[in-house]
Amino acid sequence: MNRQFSQLIAFGCIAMLIATPVAALYLLINIEVFAAMARSSLHLPIQWQTVSDMQWYSLWLLTLFYVATGVTGLYFLRRAFSNFAKRELFNRSNSRDLRLFSVFVFAQALAKPLHFSLASMLLSMNHPAGQKVLSISLGSGEIKVIALAMILWVMSDLLVNASKLENENKQFI
Repeated sequence: MNRQFSQLIAFGCIAMLIATPVAALYLLINIEVFAAMARSSLHLPIQWQTVSDMQWYSLWLLTLFYVATGVTGLYFLRRAFSNFAKRELFNRSNSRDLRLFSVFVFAQALAKPLHFSLASMLLSMNHPAGQKVLSISLGSGEIKVIALAMILWVMSDLLVNASKLENENKQFI
């Protein structure tokens, strides 16, 4: 069962690695769709009718950098779970891949409030003085993701130690 679950996670990562750039290109071509998604998800007190196309394209690029952090993490997660599916559980490669995944998850959790702040400034930069918006958002979701990243970091160290024990055990047999 663990092997199939590992394969499922690896295939899910591959699907996301393929779907994310396709979706990003679609949203670049149809910037109005991206703008509608941004309006509904940001919940900012902005005069939306004053936002120019250049601001939407700039927000798209900013969002691309934010999403790329998570997608890069998925690349390393896929590698680790591909090895788990092959029953290669305790090796340095898996440890390194899980560690890199945890680093990218941590970075994305820290980047989320920054992304939200920069988005609020970017979208309100053409407002009159006194009506520009700087909004910062940090919630329990980000704290949970940071805690998860730290747990994965520790687990990657456990894989290295388990690998050493497995090699010692093989030498005695």
